[in-house]
Amino acid sequence: MSSEMTAHVIEEFGDPDVFERTTVDVPEPGPNEIRVEVVATSVNPVDYKIRQGAIPDFAPDFPARLHCDVSGVVDAVGEDVDAFAEGDEVYGMPGGAGRQGALADYVVGHAGTFAHAPESLPLADAAALPVVALTAWELLTDKSSVEDGDDVLIYGASGGVGHIGVQLADHLGADVTATGSSEAKRDLAERLGADATVDYTETDVETYVDEHAGGDGFDVVFDPIGDDHLETAFEAVRPYGSVVTTESSAAGDVDLAPMHQNSLELGVVLVILPVLLGDRQERIGEELTEIATLVDDGALEPHIADRYPFDEVADAHRRGEEGDFLGKLLLVAE
Repeated sequence: MSSEMTAHVIEEFGDPDVFERTTVDVPEPGPNEIRVEVVATSVNPVDYKIRQGAIPDFAPDFPARLHCDVSGVVDAVGEDVDAFAEGDEVYGMPGGAGRQGALADYVVGHAGTFAHAPESLPLADAAALPVVALTAWELLTDKSSVEDGDDVLIYGASGGVGHIGVQLADHLGADVTATGSSEAKRDLAERLGADATVDYTETDVETYVDEHAGGDGFDVVFDPIGDDHLETAFEAVRPYGSVVTTESSAAGDVDLAPMHQNSLELGVVLVILPVLLGDRQERIGEELTEIATLVDDGALEPHIADRYPFDEVADAHRRGEEGDFLGKLLLVAE
């Protein structure tokens, strides 16, 4: 094979047009690492926030190859790797934050950040899952413990994390109430397993708590959005209940007094932390293995709104920032 590969990189932070197509050296896997020929990646908020310079501490070194999600085929295996062999179809979250990511012909990452891809999905589609499925999984099974019959409120139920959260909460046996600002968003949530939906732009918190949580409040409020939603989550959850949120949602000037008044638990997830720290990276692969089983059992499926070739990464980022889509945006290698 050639010693060089095509990559889409950024040399500085900026708007979506900052991406440049270039040629770089093909990376070599070190001990405990694998190299994967990239089939696809997807757009997550963390990807465009890194590109913008909003979270510069998360950025790989310039010229930076972004994008955390990947699916592809193992091309080379480093020393001390037993879990994978050349030719294996895998998906994972090996880089894009802290180390070079998937927006290239090949990506190298710690073997622990990969799992065998679900057999029931096209390999490209598996790239829509890692960041959002890991986030939803940890929110519902690690930062909270959703059980059969729990009342769970899902904010942003048609978004990347939210649409996976609806399916996982339904699989765990919860009574799921999903929010959405449009009929299309609420319809998707219902198709994915929500028992009830709420137009939060037209319905106040007290009304939907009375209607869908017996007036006492939800056992768990799942918030991948943050800002004002985090404050309303404290209103919607029952005393001694749990509010779970993502890494961007706990920022800002949010009054935490309701947590004390109602003895609430607040769980915050940053799924890329093992990659940033270079520690506990096997956690990613272990969870992705469980998620692949759920996919193959029919409990979970990513909703892909649109697909772009790598050369149109700027358009995909613009669409991601505008948010006028349901589910996920996929970038497929040419």
